[in-house]
Amino acid sequence: MGSAEPSTGDEPLGRRTSDADDRILTVPNVLSVIRLAFIPLFLYLVLVKHADGWAVAILMLSGFTDWADGKIARLMNQSSHLGALLDPAADRLYMVTTPIALAIRDIVPWWIVITLLARDVILTLGLPIVRRRGIEALPVIYLGKAATFALMSAFPLILIGEWDSLWGKVIGPCGWAFLMWGLGIYLWTFVLYIAQIVMVVRQLPKVST
Repeated sequence: MGSAEPSTGDEPLGRRTSDADDRILTVPNVLSVIRLAFIPLFLYLVLVKHADGWAVAILMLSGFTDWADGKIARLMNQSSHLGALLDPAADRLYMVTTPIALAIRDIVPWWIVITLLARDVILTLGLPIVRRRGIEALPVIYLGKAATFALMSAFPLILIGEWDSLWGKVIGPCGWAFLMWGLGIYLWTFVLYIAQIVMVVRQLPKVST
């Protein structure tokens, strides 16, 4: 899945808005809506039915549609303002709901969930600080995309690790390795974003309103 890191805010000033930008019914947007619709289905499968196999399939299909909508948007020139909202919204919802669901099932410890959520909440609270200094958004740290990829790869692998089979015994540890690796990078990018915020506060005055 693509990362939901903050927007770079580096679009050219005065960029013309094309008709394609304002389109709603595009293939990438449909795929993003499908991904959003999968979230309650995933939660139902994990928390109610305990149908972990189907839940893994949902996560894998969601990851594929996330990759596909970006490719299609570029190849078919179907980027849109709505897509720019739907895609990161879906990514963020998966990043929140998936670990919470696994923690409720006692598959993932709650401290991991709290760490992930605290990181995002603190960075979100930091955005008004930089905006008061005339910066719309912090530059994206692309290492965060690797962290998100590792984390969203880890969760289905950890679910497979719950299966009482040879596959579970082999794949489960790989999932935990991805989780720890992704969590480490996620926290490191948090430090880098905080450093950016501190630099902005020190170097730029508040913008008069």
